[in-house]
Amino acid sequence: MRAVQVTEYVKGPENLTVTILPDPDPSPSTYLVAIHAAATNFFDLLQIRGKYQIQPPLPWISGAEFAGVVLSTPSSIANPKFKKGDRVFGYSQGGYATHVCAREEFLMPVPPGWGFSEAAGLMVTAPTSYAALVHCAGVQEGHYVLIHAAAGGVGLAAVQVAKAFGATVIATAGSKRKWEVAREFGADYTVDYNRDGWPEEVRKLTPKGRGVDIVFDPVGMINASLKCTTWGGKMLIIGFTSGNIEKVAMNRVLLKNVSLIGMTWGSYSKEAPEMIGKVWEELFRLIKEGKFKGTLYTDRTFHGLETVGEALGMLGRRETWGKVVVSVPQGIGSKL
Repeated sequence: MRAVQVTEYVKGPENLTVTILPDPDPSPSTYLVAIHAAATNFFDLLQIRGKYQIQPPLPWISGAEFAGVVLSTPSSIANPKFKKGDRVFGYSQGGYATHVCAREEFLMPVPPGWGFSEAAGLMVTAPTSYAALVHCAGVQEGHYVLIHAAAGGVGLAAVQVAKAFGATVIATAGSKRKWEVAREFGADYTVDYNRDGWPEEVRKLTPKGRGVDIVFDPVGMINASLKCTTWGGKMLIIGFTSGNIEKVAMNRVLLKNVSLIGMTWGSYSKEAPEMIGKVWEELFRLIKEGKFKGTLYTDRTFHGLETVGEALGMLGRRETWGKVVVSVPQGIGSKL
């Protein structure tokens, strides 16, 4: 197979290369999947530099999110959920390759009518946004929800979930193109978070200037967001794409009776496995009802594993929106 293998940590994605490796040998508990599309993530950028909290032993294959076709099923499972030829999307270390092995609990069926490139970016962003807003924050009609980096993959997923539950969405982003995208996906208002005084601008958009009910923050902007959060509001801490892990002024949290809620979807498989099926069932319902669509970045395309470095570079420089996905050819006649 062809793969982006990391044999030593690199300075940046431009140093990644494609190599030829033996096809993976699935264990009795894993599926073998032919990858047709691989999605990029910020944590890929950290991992290739050796700066992520989960670092496989060298050498390893980069990437984690993908969509493709089942080639073989686990020999230890009498009645596997998927059969050979099924279209699936999923999560497993080694996504930047033509083939990957994955456990059943980390695979889902590609929704009817969806392409591989659309589905490849679902596995992380969709359940993160849904579980955070619905199960952690209890989003509902009448709520005002502030979504930071709203034009990113997880941000656009959050916009759609909040709108599906009847909330008013205030989206922050840093460019005109990203404001346009956020509105295309349902945001009611857009705000430039690079501009001084943006918290006051957000507050003025809420009824009687009371502030937002929920803050969805994958960036690391809790301190500034406290200025525009209502009394008793809920602040969802999704990540720190700014690279800055904040020290929060806890006296302000106390005085406003605000709840700070951390959310890492990856921990659910260990800590709350019973929630995984429930969240996906609810997400697939939204997809079927037309209330949730793919967030594929379409301003340009990335074809072939050789473009992984360029795709990650643009992601890291925040030159993209939505989910940046690389199509992965499977040889002559393969269908992407």
